[in-house]
Amino acid sequence: MTGFIKRWLLRLLMLALLLPILLVWAGKSINPPVWGWQLHREWFPPPGYPPRSAHLWVPMEAISTNAQLAVVASEDQHFPDHYGFDINAILAILKQTGREGPSRGGSTITQQTAKNLFLFPSRTFLRKGVELYFALWMELLWDKSRILEVYLNIVEFGPGLFGVEAASQTFFGIPARRLSAQQAAQLAAVLPNPYRMQPAPMSPYIQQRSQWIRQQMRQLGPQTLNKLKPLATE
Repeated sequence: MTGFIKRWLLRLLMLALLLPILLVWAGKSINPPVWGWQLHREWFPPPGYPPRSAHLWVPMEAISTNAQLAVVASEDQHFPDHYGFDINAILAILKQTGREGPSRGGSTITQQTAKNLFLFPSRTFLRKGVELYFALWMELLWDKSRILEVYLNIVEFGPGLFGVEAASQTFFGIPARRLSAQQAAQLAAVLPNPYRMQPAPMSPYIQQRSQWIRQQMRQLGPQTLNKLKPLATE
């Protein structure tokens, strides 16, 4: 009996290790019809969640470079150069951790994409570990442009408002490809908490935050996005 249990435990462990790899591999070329964060919102709607969510998937070429640069400037300025995680940010989180689990913040865009796409809201070290595992495989199997494309298409910009295209049309009445630098900065400014903030009309905080994001965008420059493009293959 002991040998039987060990074999099944080994199989479960192998499944737990291989399933994320298969999911990430599929996500390299398949746009997800649903994702973990969206499902959790639908099944356990928080206060303010609408009866129907809004989402429109668009390819990267249909997303303004302003929007791409704004979220990098706001959420993860080292995104083009790291391998899915920021060790200094992780160590800082561990130092600040209390009994309720790891504190918020410190996640790279890759980690946030992994969390939104494959996982559910939770503040535990187990969830954080699984998130890192997914993020590492995403960095190995996807290019940076694909990670940012998926992130921009599934992140929540407001209650039930998923993706930059739906957010752009809702708040500014234009497609995401036409977002100005200021509009993109306003959208990026709400990402820490889209249930308490909205891009327009601007509150004093959003105005101040968007000005800071625009300053960071100018400092990063278009060369930052050039680093994200996959190398051409012959």
